Amino acid sequence: MLWDTEIRDFKNYLKLERGLSDNSIEAYLRDVVKLKDYCLAQDEVIDLKSVTAQSITDLLVTLNQLGLSAHSQARIISGIKAFYKFLMLEKRISNDPTILIDAPKLGRKLPDTLDIHEIDQLLAAVDHSKPEGTRNRAILEVLYSSGLRVSELTNLKLSNLFLETGFLRVVGKGNKERLVPIGSEAIKYLNIYIHEVRVHQKIKPGEEDIVFLNRNGNRLSRVMIFTMIKDIASRAGLKKKVSPHTFRHSFATHLIEGGADLRAVQEMLGHESITTTEIYTHLDKSYLKQIIKEFHPRS
Repeated sequence: MLWDTEIRDFKNYLKLERGLSDNSIEAYLRDVVKLKDYCLAQDEVIDLKSVTAQSITDLLVTLNQLGLSAHSQARIISGIKAFYKFLMLEKRISNDPTILIDAPKLGRKLPDTLDIHEIDQLLAAVDHSKPEGTRNRAILEVLYSSGLRVSELTNLKLSNLFLETGFLRVVGKGNKERLVPIGSEAIKYLNIYIHEVRVHQKIKPGEEDIVFLNRNGNRLSRVMIFTMIKDIASRAGLKKKVSPHTFRHSFATHLIEGGADLRAVQEMLGHESITTTEIYTHLDKSYLKQIIKEFHPRS
């Protein structure tokens, strides 16, 4: 079995059958290529069919010795497991060498969030004297109001805005669509941006339906969104590390702290599993103490 042929077919499978984004596909392929490069460096493991569980374990030992974090190791194992699952599905191999290999145990890291005061600080730090200021304010309002992933924001379309009814149609991971509510402040700043700033831009062909554009009329890149938020956070004097995902975390946390149903938050975030959403139940200690005081019979 040739490595390059199987990796190419795996790439097509991820794209066509699983509908993953380019970024996700590249991440999977990088993991498999790590295994390929390691195995080809071992004289006895040149052919793909000769890879054993021990070969993969030896790779993981090497990565661990190089100081790779448990999270990075877990991600690589996940990518390699997905590759072998594909090979089994296509009946190209009869035994899966990854079946007994476990990922390192990971502690669940609580995501960074901003409190309401910090959100207000950030919004107040946007420079409205420049045309991009109006756009940037609309971006921050949408991120916090609807909890979008950065890729969902950069690909948001005018045709998917239903501002009269207060909803956005979002295309998430795996090209799955969902309807997400949007608040009145976000609607207000979106309308200002669309009707007073964007309308005067020269737009590149093919980008006419994209909501957020740069000065050249192209959709914004993920890096541009990260840089813009970092600059505004610095101007606001926030010491926390703030990214687009911080707004998503804050959106979910504030909803749950306010009493929102976990299933509803799962739906809005576009999480496939409820266990992913459960990480946002890290409610503040004063709230938890109040719950104990009110409801525990021995309080």
